[in-house]
Amino acid sequence: MIDNEELEQFYFVDDSLIHGKGLFARVDIEEGEYLGNYHGPKVSENGMHVLWVENDDGEWEGYDGENILRYLNHSSKPNAEFDGKELYAVCDIKTGEEITFDYGEEP
Repeated sequence: MIDNEELEQFYFVDDSLIHGKGLFARVDIEEGEYLGNYHGPKVSENGMHVLWVENDDGEWEGYDGENILRYLNHSSKPNAEFDGKELYAVCDIKTGEEITFDYGEEP
């Protein structure tokens, strides 16, 4: 897992044209590249920075984000996606570009 200090070498938080604050690339990122792990305690209720992950039993678990990945915004044309709590680039991402993922059916 990449800690928050390491994540800040690759990403920065700034005002977003999508919503509030967003996460932006500090460096060029290649398609398929591992971007980091969503870190935070398990929670049972939804909230502003909660990522919902389906576990191996088909149950949904919420994680309240504590690292800068919590600033990811929704896009119907995302440039990143989660595999569990691990985030990967689904296309090349240029320096300064906002990093987004698809929240799913009910963003």
